[in-house]
Amino acid sequence: MGHDHDHASAASIRHEKPLWWALALIAVFAVVEVAAALATNSLALLSDAVHMATDAFALGVALVAVRLGRRPPDARRSFGYVRTEAMGAMLNGLLLFALAAYILWESVHRFLAPPPVASLGMLVVGIAGLLVNLVAMQLLKAGSEESLNVKGAYLEVWADMLGSVGVIVGALVIHFTGWRLADPIIAVAIGLWVLPRAWLLMRQAGNVLMMGVPDGIELEQVRAALAGLPGVSGVHDLHVWALASRQAAMTAHLVVDDGVDPHALRHGAGEMLEHRFGIGHATLQVEGADCHGPDCGSGRTHGHAPAHRHH
Repeated sequence: MGHDHDHASAASIRHEKPLWWALALIAVFAVVEVAAALATNSLALLSDAVHMATDAFALGVALVAVRLGRRPPDARRSFGYVRTEAMGAMLNGLLLFALAAYILWESVHRFLAPPPVASLGMLVVGIAGLLVNLVAMQLLKAGSEESLNVKGAYLEVWADMLGSVGVIVGALVIHFTGWRLADPIIAVAIGLWVLPRAWLLMRQAGNVLMMGVPDGIELEQVRAALAGLPGVSGVHDLHVWALASRQAAMTAHLVVDDGVDPHALRHGAGEMLEHRFGIGHATLQVEGADCHGPDCGSGRTHGHAPAHRHH
């Protein structure tokens, strides 16, 4: 399992560096945007500055989760801290929901009484914010495909990038037409874009925390594949769950015919599970057909299928 841990550590280090860069960019610009909002009397800019601050917090959460997830297993947490990834993603999903609710709430007030703003100053800062967010998104893009935690931070920056686009469009419309309702209309569109993505992120994180079957794996297909192995006459007590977004684990009892070599069977089953389903950590108990108790055969044939890497 040492190879698995080394692989996980290398991945977490790869995710951590862009998170630090993105955090530095977002935090610095959030301060700049607050100052600009006060100078221009722009509620839209102040709102966007709040989004930036939320992004910085989300990135901080992601960094803490990456650091904790790198810690090795110990006597109290035999699987290590890999689920901090899902905990960080869940918190970031909640932040996205709160952000979307805030945007929609502010939009109602702006529909009723659109505030006057210095549109040129709003435009300049909006363009600068867009550039900062695009750089941060590029830094986080690769990690968002591998980690739920980084995906949460990536979606936060995505939402803020849309906020910057909204600020720019709103500033242009207000400057050239004087139509202040453009600002709340764009804000509503951003809020509605954020909500379903926040829900998807929370659903994926919740599946990991609830030990659900990982996305892309069908439990009955795993059962059928195990039952189809030579010498296997039955499969029961099958459990497959997600340790993290890219790590699946499982346990199962295999009822076998007389004369089957349990060690060879576990080895072949482990290879099949890893290559076909991406399950890199499998514990298989092999028992004879005349065995009926929950622990029968455990002293003679219980063991781990080979696991070369975590996914």
